[in-house]
Amino acid sequence: MSPARRSDAASDVSQPVAGRRTFVRDLALGGLALGSLGLSGCGGGGDDAAAPAVVVPTVSYAHGVASGDPLSDRVILWTRLTTAETSAVTVAWEVATSAAFTTLVASGTTTTDASRDWTVKVDATGLQPGTRYWYRFKVGTQTSPVGRARTLPVGAVSQVRLAVFSCAHYGAGYFNVYAAAAQRDDLDAALHLGDYLYEYGRDGYANEQAAALGRLALPATELLTLADYRQRHAQVRADADLQALHAAVPMIAVWDDHEIANDTWRDGAENHTTATEGAFADRRAAAVQAWHEWLPVRTGADRLSIYRSFAFGDLLALHMLDTRVLARDQQLDYANFLTATGLNAAAFTSAMSDPARQVLGTAQSGWLQTQMSSSTATWQVLGQQVLMGRMHIPAPILLDALVPGSGVSVSAYAAIVNKARTAPATLTVVEQAVLAQPSVPYNLDAWDGYPVARETLLGTARVLNKNLVVLAGDTHNAWASDLQDASGNAIGVEFATSSVTSPGFETVLPNENPAALAAGLTELIGPLVYADTARRGYLVVTATPAECCADWVYVSTVASRTYTTVSDKALRVLPGVGNRKIVAV
Repeated sequence: MSPARRSDAASDVSQPVAGRRTFVRDLALGGLALGSLGLSGCGGGGDDAAAPAVVVPTVSYAHGVASGDPLSDRVILWTRLTTAETSAVTVAWEVATSAAFTTLVASGTTTTDASRDWTVKVDATGLQPGTRYWYRFKVGTQTSPVGRARTLPVGAVSQVRLAVFSCAHYGAGYFNVYAAAAQRDDLDAALHLGDYLYEYGRDGYANEQAAALGRLALPATELLTLADYRQRHAQVRADADLQALHAAVPMIAVWDDHEIANDTWRDGAENHTTATEGAFADRRAAAVQAWHEWLPVRTGADRLSIYRSFAFGDLLALHMLDTRVLARDQQLDYANFLTATGLNAAAFTSAMSDPARQVLGTAQSGWLQTQMSSSTATWQVLGQQVLMGRMHIPAPILLDALVPGSGVSVSAYAAIVNKARTAPATLTVVEQAVLAQPSVPYNLDAWDGYPVARETLLGTARVLNKNLVVLAGDTHNAWASDLQDASGNAIGVEFATSSVTSPGFETVLPNENPAALAAGLTELIGPLVYADTARRGYLVVTATPAECCADWVYVSTVASRTYTTVSDKALRVLPGVGNRKIVAV
């Protein structure tokens, strides 16, 4: 898709001048050589001669610090060195009970080098549950910025508050959403549901304003190699607003598709062409390695397995899933089912009903069932990438989106529906034909494209009698839906966050009034309770024993560093068999 790509891209945004370091090193080495010949100092270098000075590498911390994957007794700490060194550097780390670092509760040393892109990750253990800590790194006297971390609570917990993020395209705008959340002091953790960065080159998606904003992509071309992905991570992590969020609160992250390539599935992606871009497995391996290097996640032996659970005492069990890379079968494509007379409904239904089509895969599904079964927490929360709620829209609307002019717009369809209600005798033959067509999923990349797999998961939650809350990102729009199985049983709810910067339906459907579009969608889609299709923001989820609330927070703009925030909508769900559906706050 893109022109020739850089294969030798450096990861650093900038490099320090090595002159002083080289001079000091040469001077020290020279002193050592003279001493060994007995030519320096009184007495000719006897046993009491002064030892040579230890040379400390020159480093800086241009990408800040971060913490992540907190447990009740430990947390991952992260930083990265910017240095001109070519050999390994020893890094000290400290955890304290205050920002003054007068009382250290954990400390140690580790090393990093070019093989891990100079990133540093340590698992700080021996900590106390439900406690805030401060941490930092040191190379000699060169000290990193200070970050804050919090361990998970145990036992009876009265409240948990999480901030949820998704879809942060660097070139599409400033990270005002991150900046706004970083100013809060009431968060237990930040959840990132993926698209932490985007793989496109400067000529790719949502980069129209990048030059004017001073946010042109590095490297300039689409990401393919390990060096490419590392450089893009370095650019994104140089952003002060993202650094502020990482320093303020621990992050629990999973990837979506753009950390690798658009619409990734198990063995490929929409935005990957093997003939010109090489084996997808090689590209995926490069992207996954860079992600593990640059994100404060607890990396296991299998880098492709990122599903894991976090227990917030007896209140909330958070299960982070991979619906994208590990086991997903390839997405269906409406283009393969369109005929001269419309959608081939029989063929489409047959493909959608295939019980073998996977999203999570058997291993991850079995693990999730075990996790939910063994957990006694009030709320079972799934942190995952794509929408689980049923988002079926009338086929004429979808056809118009796929092939403009072949169907009708949302507003036009709503007008026909209103006409059918108020003056049905005036409907034309064409309007009657429009209303007669079925509703179909609008996004086959979401759980809507894998209905059997979704039914299995919802059935598991129902059998286990769990209070299910699903979190989602991916679409760049905000949603709230009731989750029902095929029989209409209330299983739980889904709260979906808007994007950090990536554009939503306001660019896909520029002729639709956003407020009218949201109202029309909630009217046409039965399980959908709330939608916002035009603003950037994040989601705050607050769980107590009595309820789980969702608050959508939006910023006024991502095109300027001057912005305001607004908490626009709040919804909640109550626990228990008779509840498990969205109600107003």
